[in-house]
Amino acid sequence: MHGSLLPKYRGRAPVNWAILKGESETGATLHYMVEQADAGDIVDQLAVPILADDDAREVFAKVTVAAETILARSLPQLIAGTAARRPQRILPGQYFGRRTPEDGRIDWSRPAREIHDLVRAVAPPFPGAFAEVGGERWDIHRTRLSDRSEPRPGAWLFGADGGLYVACGGGGVLQLLSVANAKGSIDFPRLSRSLGSRPAPLG
Repeated sequence: MHGSLLPKYRGRAPVNWAILKGESETGATLHYMVEQADAGDIVDQLAVPILADDDAREVFAKVTVAAETILARSLPQLIAGTAARRPQRILPGQYFGRRTPEDGRIDWSRPAREIHDLVRAVAPPFPGAFAEVGGERWDIHRTRLSDRSEPRPGAWLFGADGGLYVACGGGGVLQLLSVANAKGSIDFPRLSRSLGSRPAPLG
């Protein structure tokens, strides 16, 4: 059983990779084992949606239910030896490798959508996304795409209505929803007030 709609996202961390790549769906696939990783004939698969703000834990839960459903409906045919076999069409670029904690480092010059997908893909209980803000490490656990705008070029941290926002590359804006540093959770209202009309640049 593999946590993607094979042959897409063969290999390691399929749920995380699907979110990171901005997919709107993934799923589970039951397949025969062969020497090449995740390349055996497909018995059955079931798709699940990836919503715009779903994180990896939430998508993994959906994929788990899909896997249970597949197994329940396929087991009688497997036992009887009559289960389907649909060969996979293996193409270059469909295999994905393992991820490391360092892969969660945020580059604020990237588009807001790309950063949002990274945060969702590695959110706890996975290692999480992180960035250096004001000389300290911030662990970014949850974000939301915002329709706010920031006219200054570059990446900026700014406050508005008691919340914290980041103007990212390409002009998109992310709202920060859950952030912690070494001392604990960030006090959004306090920091939002202190930023006032002076956004802080993010390198």
